[in-house]
Amino acid sequence: MEKIYFIGISGIGMSGLAKIMKLKGYEVLGADLSRNYVTEELEGLGIKIYSEHNGENIEGVDLIVASSAIKESNPELIIAKEKGIKILKRGELLALLMNKEKGIAVAGTHGKTTTSSMLGSLLLDIDPTIVVGGILPEIGSNARGGKSDIFIAEADESDNSFLHIFPEISIITNIEADHLENHGSLENIKKSFTQFMNQTKKEILICKDCKEAVNLTKDRENILTYSIFDKTADIYAENIRIENEKTVFEVYIEGKEFGTFALLIPGNHNIQNVLPVIYLANEFGITAKRINEKLSLFKGAKRRYDVLYNSDTIKIVDDYAHHPTEIRATIQGAKTIEKNRTVAIFEPHRYSRVKFLLEDFKNSFDGIDEVILLPVYSAGEKNDFGVTLEGLKEKIGHKHCSIINDKLEIEKIILKEKKPVTFLFMGAGSVSALAHSIVDKM
Repeated sequence: MEKIYFIGISGIGMSGLAKIMKLKGYEVLGADLSRNYVTEELEGLGIKIYSEHNGENIEGVDLIVASSAIKESNPELIIAKEKGIKILKRGELLALLMNKEKGIAVAGTHGKTTTSSMLGSLLLDIDPTIVVGGILPEIGSNARGGKSDIFIAEADESDNSFLHIFPEISIITNIEADHLENHGSLENIKKSFTQFMNQTKKEILICKDCKEAVNLTKDRENILTYSIFDKTADIYAENIRIENEKTVFEVYIEGKEFGTFALLIPGNHNIQNVLPVIYLANEFGITAKRINEKLSLFKGAKRRYDVLYNSDTIKIVDDYAHHPTEIRATIQGAKTIEKNRTVAIFEPHRYSRVKFLLEDFKNSFDGIDEVILLPVYSAGEKNDFGVTLEGLKEKIGHKHCSIINDKLEIEKIILKEKKPVTFLFMGAGSVSALAHSIVDKM
């Protein structure tokens, strides 16, 4: 039996593949410097996880799978190369698995996890394999092995690993400048998405509300579009309204009304995310009634407007938003359902991202009552970009924006609150752990 070692196994993407390989009968082990909720799940499956990286850990290993965040100086990588052990990036392993099945790949700068999670949830009845970048409540995990030949996964453009995938069907939620430390420019990102579209064997579902994405569809015949603004799209939603704190809307497919649907998770961006999901669920034989039943109960993937605590006074929401576009979308959604004062506690992600996207942060928090900036989550980067919180605060331009360097102060602010308020913890780094620790004490 082949022995597979995952370097950085507790990451949300790596852990999903580790679980799938274990379920396929491989001997799986790995290492990670940090522990989290998926570490315990993997250990419960009998996966050995080392708490430090050491060349001795990979004795007898046949294959190494390395996270893209792992540096070349990692001792396990060094020893693996010396011994001639085969090394794959996470995206390469995902592609090897997915390309053997009827793959449905969800790509895009934003919305991949929510879209793939909703699709996985709706298609559970046909027993798919699922690998997503968040915890899906319906399966209590970020991955599951299925008996059908349907394989649903996120396709990651950040490091171009999605170019290893040749899916049957792809969804492209949007295309925007991000991860410029890898891509260099938006033009390079669009070239990558063009290649990804060329590799899609059957249908490409693409959001017509994103101009950059639509511009790549010219002279293509396998395109289906979806929209919440343009009724010429193949799939569109209209009459969007809030009823009993749910977002309700009608869906039309090829000009014909398909049904009325309701979402618990707020925001126009989530209506956009769900439209290709509804279409594909119908294509796979799920009825409109069954789709609505499941969607009306879908609470979102972990860290996507994830309500951790809700009392008469304090509501705490954990959200992954860290790109300015994601921040605007989360705030737009919050404004549709939150009636009380709303405070964003924002942890910027990576010095490079703040530098490259600085102009986009202008007015990104408009519509919220207060913004608290935390120190940048570096993700291992050095601040060689001249980034300062003061400069970010100035660019954001919110009249009630403050900087708090000590995270313990956040806890004090929340615990002394007497009037009803919603706290939105936003970011892709350690801010989620801060929100959870505060809720645990409450």
